[in-house]
Amino acid sequence: MNEDFDSTRRQRFLGEDYFKWRLDLLDDGIAYWSENTAPTGSNENERKALTQRYLVSDVYRRFLLLYTGGADLKLLRGELEPVLEAFERYAKAQRLNRQDAGEPPLVFEEIGEYETAMQLIGFCYLLHRRDLLPRIVEMFDPSYRGKDTLYEDLLAYELDGRINVDSWYHDVPYRPLVFSLYRETKKESVDDMTEYLEAWYPGMAAAPWHDGHLEAQKNGKGTYVGYWAVEAAAVAFLLQLDDSSFRDHLLYPKDLADFARNFDAAEDGAPIRRDSGPMTVRTGQTCPETGVWKAQGHNVPGVLVNQGDAMPDVFAPDRNGAYRPQPALWEFERKA
Repeated sequence: MNEDFDSTRRQRFLGEDYFKWRLDLLDDGIAYWSENTAPTGSNENERKALTQRYLVSDVYRRFLLLYTGGADLKLLRGELEPVLEAFERYAKAQRLNRQDAGEPPLVFEEIGEYETAMQLIGFCYLLHRRDLLPRIVEMFDPSYRGKDTLYEDLLAYELDGRINVDSWYHDVPYRPLVFSLYRETKKESVDDMTEYLEAWYPGMAAAPWHDGHLEAQKNGKGTYVGYWAVEAAAVAFLLQLDDSSFRDHLLYPKDLADFARNFDAAEDGAPIRRDSGPMTVRTGQTCPETGVWKAQGHNVPGVLVNQGDAMPDVFAPDRNGAYRPQPALWEFERKA
């Protein structure tokens, strides 16, 4: 194996020959389905929907393969939007096929597809593409708004108006990850994260890509493009957890977590102005102006934050009434 590839790859299952073979195969598939229509299907709309399904599958697997193979994260940051566009095209085609304006591109009832949806949300946070989250909402909210705790809680770190719900589609392996979002101490959340990472791969046994690396190792071919608990890194980032105790876990994408924490605030951490409204900044981002900041959605006094400091948590009751530090969207109220 090329020593450069060996040192760059992010997961040990990925061999250089397999990487090149799989990448070429995915590129060929993307080129083919971009120009051709699936031959099966009972009518034209179904054939077009199947075509977009095949296409988005190759597009997303290529994205994951590039990450696993060691691609630069700034490159992948730019590639995330085309991935979302592929899912949008499939959603549009499937909605026309099913005659259902709310049909999602992935169904939460299937664990492999649910995991993909959580990964997409996680990538938006970790690659600092929060601007793409409303497009994820448009695809999934018609079917799943208010039905899954993890989906709602992840979106709530960026988007207002999400719904508190105490249920989720897959207890295994997601329960520890959900619990990590509601602990009173960060140590408890870290313990939950460790438990989640251990449970993740066995919990994915029903996913179609499970054990794909075994086939690749046996005959040089297979479906493997990487096994990554992307949503775990997103939660660790959003909760500002010390990931030192689990960052070397095989399934934890530590490079993504590091990228999220170290991304240049001048590029993406600038204050957000929505429709010329008040200046807002998220917990953990750099305060752009010294003054009193108010936590949106929380009935608590404003906080004085100095320019250049990281925006704080807000100490407020959670859904169970227990007071604990929580991330918040801070709105600039007045100069100090």
